Amino acid sequence: MSWSIRWKVAIGTLVAVACGLLIAGWMTIRSLEQRHLTQFSETLESKAKLVEYVFQELDHSPTPSVTPSRLQDIARDLGTRSSARITLIASDGTVLADSAVRDVDIPTLDNHISRPEVTQALATGHGQDVRASRTTGERTMYHARLLRGLHDGAPWVARVALPLAQVDRASDEFKHQLFLAIGVAFLLAVTLSIGLAHSITKPLSEIAAAAQALSTGNSTLRIKTTAQDEVGLLASTLNQMADQLHTKIEELSEDRAQLLAVLTSMVEGVMVLDARGHVLQINPALERMFGISRVEARGRPCADLFRHQGLNSLVAMILRARTPHEDEIVLPLSGRHLQIEASPAGGERDNEACIVLVFHDVTDLRRLEKIRKDFVANVSHELRTPLTSIKGYVEALLDGGKDDPAVAGRFLDIILKQSDRLNLIIEDLLELSKIESGQISLKEDPLDVRALVDRTLSTIKPIADRKGHRLVTALDPSLPLIAGDDDRLGQVLTNLLDNAIKYTPEGGTITVGTASAPSADTATPLPNAIDLIVSDTGIGIPERDRPRIFERFYRVDKARSRNLGGTGLGLAIVKHLVEGHGGQVWVEANYPQGSRFVVRLPIKGGRRLPAQWNQDSTV
Repeated sequence: MSWSIRWKVAIGTLVAVACGLLIAGWMTIRSLEQRHLTQFSETLESKAKLVEYVFQELDHSPTPSVTPSRLQDIARDLGTRSSARITLIASDGTVLADSAVRDVDIPTLDNHISRPEVTQALATGHGQDVRASRTTGERTMYHARLLRGLHDGAPWVARVALPLAQVDRASDEFKHQLFLAIGVAFLLAVTLSIGLAHSITKPLSEIAAAAQALSTGNSTLRIKTTAQDEVGLLASTLNQMADQLHTKIEELSEDRAQLLAVLTSMVEGVMVLDARGHVLQINPALERMFGISRVEARGRPCADLFRHQGLNSLVAMILRARTPHEDEIVLPLSGRHLQIEASPAGGERDNEACIVLVFHDVTDLRRLEKIRKDFVANVSHELRTPLTSIKGYVEALLDGGKDDPAVAGRFLDIILKQSDRLNLIIEDLLELSKIESGQISLKEDPLDVRALVDRTLSTIKPIADRKGHRLVTALDPSLPLIAGDDDRLGQVLTNLLDNAIKYTPEGGTITVGTASAPSADTATPLPNAIDLIVSDTGIGIPERDRPRIFERFYRVDKARSRNLGGTGLGLAIVKHLVEGHGGQVWVEANYPQGSRFVVRLPIKGGRRLPAQWNQDSTV
């Protein structure tokens, strides 16, 4: 049987209205029930807080009486005053008092430890449940709160209950009225849907006739349908149009999706300009580079949008010459280096792609080039100094110094020292290269930091004694073991102590301490990291030099540092070894004078050590 579109619209409208009314009625009933339950829950919570307050006052009384009969009297009195059922339950689930149960029946009540609201109260401090009461048989809402026991005894649970009979009656009455209203609304919908169907069918018939007339000259619509009504007739005349339109839309969608995927996934910034220099398109990478949005960029002149002289000059030149060009600019605020490749796209009219600019962020590359140049310059200088000295003294020996045994011996001693210094620089460079390339594997053995400090101090003490330094330890006795490489961490501590001794005047104090790493916002120690601290009373490090102190060959006072010895690579090795352990190292000012190096190492497991170490002792 073939139905006309009039009946289809009418029946469809009625079905939609009926579904809407039923869904609205169901949601209204659920909302009303939820509202009543919420109100009951708030009421129960208020009553429960009142009960809690009464029992807190009982705990504060000078001679509190906690006999079962006393508790039952209190529960019955609270139940009468609050118009609710009050139950007092011990922490093991035993019912101590119940306002709805006679005194003689209290011992016969079931253990309440498995009641949901009691379980929740014991776990979180408060709990709630809705179910049929085993005592009264009515659907009841329960709210339980955990009370502190009298005189710090075992905690109790105070439970307040209210029957939901009133809510159920109100809900039934509302359902009856709601269903009556839905029935009346449905009858009105039947009348309106029939009139609406007639008003829609007539114009559709006219549209179908017009489409059939047009199909003789250009039949491009293609609609698949088995309907025999007016819409089916309209679909059969427009099938050819639909095929062509669908093909075009698919081609355009695929091209747009591919272009969007390419632009979005590129790490290079892309900007497309028309012949006037107005922005047609930019990708997300360019948005991040310049801090602009695609919405505000489209249609605006490039010169007004970026206000960068180098970029605007490049765009103007490309617009004139229409030839590819490359250039590099530096962003003034961020200092980032951008390499630009500009190519003509061939568009000549407004809103046609004329120029495509690709922006490569080469900031890291330029920074690495600078680091490489500085490193080569520093290595050349550090190697040239001992080589020049060796060459000079060898020439002096050849010029006649070898004939004087005293002079020859002194010159050879200097040559030996410079050779040792040169060898030390090469060894440190090789060591640093191995650490950076991962050729040195760090162990993860259980390590006692305090034992590491003692061993290192015993090795470094003779050097400190020669300058009259005092070595002090301040070790936290409760630190756990860490997982680390004993030899490499010993190298870290030795390098820090060696620097402290070199740059501290005679008679100074060098302190080695350990402590739990503090959190960022409180002074509470964190359980996952410890700090190894080396502080001195030496010449200190200026604030401007601290960010670069761990660079290779970086020296605050180059002349003084070379006189004191060292390769300039010790702190760089320290940094890489600490980071290889997953830690951090930095330097701070040690007021009123000196420096304070902090090595933060993660605790990857281990037991806590016995408290047998003195926190402050002098070595």
